[in-house]
Amino acid sequence: MKLGVILESKDPETVWNALRFGVAGLGAGHTVHLFLMGGGVEITTLGNARYDVNSELTHFESAGGTVLACGTCLKNRQLTSSAACPAGTMTDCVDLVVWADKTVTF
Repeated sequence: MKLGVILESKDPETVWNALRFGVAGLGAGHTVHLFLMGGGVEITTLGNARYDVNSELTHFESAGGTVLACGTCLKNRQLTSSAACPAGTMTDCVDLVVWADKTVTF
């Protein structure tokens, strides 16, 4: 199955759970794409001792998950595209929803 995940939160627990969902999907043999919007584009700056977001993001990507971030949302926060958080467009988000068999949001 192709799973699309749209993440708009910057709450560490919510982000951590979205990534864990993605890792579980990949582990079950599904293809998972993650699109970050709004506060979600701050993913590389989030986390704490209880919710290790960066470790879970690394796990998601090393398991084969892909990540794109809304370029406008990055720009609005004066952030730039990076290897962990590459910039995409709203068209990329639409394409993800069309591509996916199921789409979930966090």
